[in-house]
Amino acid sequence: MSLDLPPPIAAYVAANARLDVEAMLQTFAPDAIFRDNGAVFQGRSEIRGLLEKEVVPVRAIFTPDSLRRQGGEVVVEGPAHGDFPGSPIRFTYRFTLESDAIKTLEVTA
Repeated sequence: MSLDLPPPIAAYVAANARLDVEAMLQTFAPDAIFRDNGAVFQGRSEIRGLLEKEVVPVRAIFTPDSLRRQGGEVVVEGPAHGDFPGSPIRFTYRFTLESDAIKTLEVTA
């Protein structure tokens, strides 16, 4: 299924499929906030640490299959596959965009 994702989200998903940390980071605003598993990562440096420690080593690749707008958020859902227990796991990604960049991202299972 092809979704009409906003450009920064499409770029993030494409970079994630390649496990390209640099390209994933470029989709975020410099002061972006990433919430994952109750932890909060602020700014590209902290987000880089999350991606390098939690995404790339387990080859976690998110494949969105639904998209909706809810309030000021773009909500994208789908499975993530990788080398981690329970794979694949269905996730919800809640994006807030600002100036063609990801301002906030909250990931929940």
